[in-house]
Amino acid sequence: MFQILAELSLLEWVGYIASGIIALSMTMNSIVKFRLINLVGAGLFSTYGFIIGAYPVGILNAFIFSVDIYYLVGIFGRKENFEILEIRADNRYLLRFLDFHDKEIQKFFPGFTYKPELNTISFFVLRNMAVAGLFLGRRTEEGILHVGLDYVVPEYRDFKNGKFVYYHLKKRFKDKGITKVVAPASGRKHAGYLMKLGFARNPEGVFEKLLND
Repeated sequence: MFQILAELSLLEWVGYIASGIIALSMTMNSIVKFRLINLVGAGLFSTYGFIIGAYPVGILNAFIFSVDIYYLVGIFGRKENFEILEIRADNRYLLRFLDFHDKEIQKFFPGFTYKPELNTISFFVLRNMAVAGLFLGRRTEEGILHVGLDYVVPEYRDFKNGKFVYYHLKKRFKDKGITKVVAPASGRKHAGYLMKLGFARNPEGVFEKLLND
């Protein structure tokens, strides 16, 4: 096994790596991640195909590469309409949404249990009128918003939802008397997500974001 791997040429390694990257892209739930990873794989595979003289492989993957570029430009360049739809704690669609996405929610927020009495701020995030995420929070008398759930459906995991909630809605939160947002990180990925959105870890290990700047 190791001897076979050692005998592979650099060009063969390029082909195998390109195949692996394309296979990896097929496992992505997020369309943005799929396009980005597939773009890299198709680019490598196209180069590999032209170098070894396999022109159908090179041409096909060059086409896939171009298609990925086209859709990524559209995704990152289009103007999207963001808005929120505030909901009551006993909203039937809210309860159905939580039940439907429970497996995914538990993956990112282990142990999450919906408690209506702790849900004083709740809304769906709409992107071009499609439900892209759900935000649940509890506001305290001290003006602190404790995030209970900030869930984004797989198709929209590109940080735009987070930027909308924590930047564009900042004035709305401040008008409600909120001066700080606090969110416990459920894992390394979630911690990275919060840090990209301007949160900082406090001495207790909880992430917080001040809204008075």
